[in-house]
Amino acid sequence: MTSNEDATARYEAIADELVPRGARRSQMFGMPCLKDVNGKAFAGLHRGELVCRLGRDSAEHAEALATKGAHLFDPADGRPMKDWVCLPGSAAGEWQRYAEAALAAPR
Repeated sequence: MTSNEDATARYEAIADELVPRGARRSQMFGMPCLKDVNGKAFAGLHRGELVCRLGRDSAEHAEALATKGAHLFDPADGRPMKDWVCLPGSAAGEWQRYAEAALAAPR
């Protein structure tokens, strides 16, 4: 997956799967995001990448960062959010798994 339209479609499909499980659609840093029942964001779509809050000490965080092209989420350019990982469109086949892990992760 390389285009923003494809990334948006994939993100929307994931959102459609997670909303019935308690997630709700919202906005964060000007991007579409998903929040849990307590209003805490756990995933979003930023510049064609899936952004997930996985928790810096989790196995899922380490696995996600090991994905080619993955990096820490840095919306302020210079202050990366250490619990959040950006997954590139080339890893879209794994987006669902990481979004589900982010929903289940403690916040």
